Parts: sequence; C-alpha cells; structure tokens
Amino acid sequence: MTRKRNIRGISAAGLLAVPIIMSGCGPFGGKESEAIDPPPAQVESQMLNAVSGKSVQGQIGLQTTVYLSDQKGMLAPVTLGIPKEEGKDPIVGALEVMVDGGAYAGYIPVGFRGVLPAGTQVNVTVDKENKMAVVEFNQSFGEYKAQDERKILEALTWTLTGHEGIDKVQLWMEGAKLNEMPVNRTPLDRPLARTMGINLQKADDTQYSQSSPVTVYFSGLSPAGIQYYVPVTRLVASGQDSVTAALNELIRGPQHGDGLEHVMTSETSVAAVDKNEDGSLTVSLNESMFEQGDEIPSEMLQAVVLTVAENSNNVKVKIQMNDLTEVKGDDGRNYNEPVSRPEHINEIPI
Repeated sequence: MTRKRNIRGISAAGLLAVPIIMSGCGPFGGKESEAIDPPPAQVESQMLNAVSGKSVQGQIGLQTTVYLSDQKGMLAPVTLGIPKEEGKDPIVGALEVMVDGGAYAGYIPVGFRGVLPAGTQVNVTVDKENKMAVVEFNQSFGEYKAQDERKILEALTWTLTGHEGIDKVQLWMEGAKLNEMPVNRTPLDRPLARTMGINLQKADDTQYSQSSPVTVYFSGLSPAGIQYYVPVTRLVASGQDSVTAALNELIRGPQHGDGLEHVMTSETSVAAVDKNEDGSLTVSLNESMFEQGDEIPSEMLQAVVLTVAENSNNVKVKIQMNDLTEVKGDDGRNYNEPVSRPEHINEIPI
C-alpha cells in the first residue's frame, strides 16, 4: 500500500487527520488541578447543542445544504441538520442558515460562516412554471461590505438552485425588484443562474469572449481536520469538451494560497471520456501510482464524480484507471459501476 500512501502525501495530505489533544485530560496529561480556560462563545454554544443532540448533522430535523464561507473565504456546500418548524418553507429555512449570527448559528461547523448580513429576513416564492425562486429581503440585506457582494450572489444562487425545480433566482428588497445590488451595484438585469460560477478564478491572460466556464471540486480542510469539497469555477478556452476541460483543471490543481488541496497528482492524465448507452459517462484516467488491488483515495474519486456531474447535467459516472479490472475506493465503493452525484455532500460535524 506504499503507493496509496504516496498519493495521500502528495495530493491530499492530512485530509482525514483529526488532531488529538492529550494534555491535561488523563493520567499522563499533567496536573489535574490546573485551571482550564472556558471555550469561546461560539464553541460553547456548539458544545451545548451537542449535549442536546443537535450536533449530529443530517440526522435530526430538516437536512439542508447551504453554501457557507470557509476560513479562507471560499464558498463550500455544507449539509446541516436543523430543527424542522411547522409551517416554515424549507427553502426559507436554508436561507436563514446563511444569515451571519442568525438563529441557526449554533448549527454551523467551526470555520464556516453565513454570508448574509446580520438581521437579514427572507421570504421566498417559487415560480414553478419558470423554475425561478423569487427572494425578498428586508433592509438589512443591504448592510454588507462591497467586497462580499459577488460571494453573496454566488451563495444565494447555488443554495437555491440546489433545490429541485429551481434553476433561476430573482432578488427583491423591501417590496421592490432589485435591478442592481445595493452596495457595489452589480447589475441584476436578468435572473441569476449557476452559469455565473462560484469561487471564480480567472487567469490574467483570459479573454472572456473566447472562454467558457467549467466547475471543478478540490478539497479543503476544516479547523477540526475534517475534509470537505469546494467548487471552483475556471474559465477555459472555448470549443473544448466541457467535461474533459474540467478534468484537466482538476489535475492542474488549486491556485497557490487559496487554502485548497490537490486531489490528483500532476502525473494523472485523461485518456478518454465516453458516453454510454445508459446515458452515463465513462471517465478513463491514467495514473501509474496505482496497481491492481490498491484502494484508491475516495477524495480523488469523489472529486471526479462531482466535477463530471457538475459539467454534464448530473449524469452518472463510471471511472476506469490504467488497466485495473476494478477501481475500488477506500470507502468500499466500486467506481467501475455507475455512481451518482451525492444528494448531500460535506456533512461536517459541529
């Protein structure tokens, strides 16, 4: 299994490592009489939630996925288990999770925060015929920093379009349709959609008129040592197959300084992307690091599934690698068989 350990060291080092704090908590931890500093207020709140059973994400109340800002300022989908309130629209509940310091702050994992300004109130109406969510905010929605404007638009759009039957988003505030954002004046002359991208990265020599967006999934690491996936939109030269282009960006890896981890090595290459009769896609990869019988890191395989699904209207994905008869992840799954994009990702304990 030396080869498997090598790729973890190169492309996903420490993704599953959980810090173990030993001092002061056992017979070898020093003097038991030493004073212990109280935890910060947010952590204390989360500890209390844990005692009441609120900390088990996705296992209590309503399971919802929202886009939150991580400690590096990147937006990531986070699946939470929040209390289900009688008569409350689940979509409204999802957006309320995104309010900074709001009612659901104690359910948000350490290292993440909501991007909507404190005090923001929301109301949502879904235009089913046009598959559009119409979201109305109170005046507090306009109390954000200019540099956060695009992040707010991306988080709202990707959270809402994650719900079945919603492809577009329209924003209102205090009874009036917004034609531009209230702070930095981003135009809102058309409904928002996922085509706007998320965590957008543009090379200095990129020409918008000759580029197309693709979205790839890299890995992040929470303060508690929990691995999670982060979508990043990049602009690539137009005219390419979007899935192949996205996979090549995945191999290329994250930008320096954005706090993300490689999920592949630079030695990986895309041999082919083929459409099957059942509508699924087969992604054939070359990576000499793996041999027959090796378990392949699931971070790598899941990143491929998420990336392909995001750029192909959520088709199922089969993965082939080298001449291996079976591509088995360390999660026990056989990726030679069609794999669907998970309904919920990044269930991060608080």
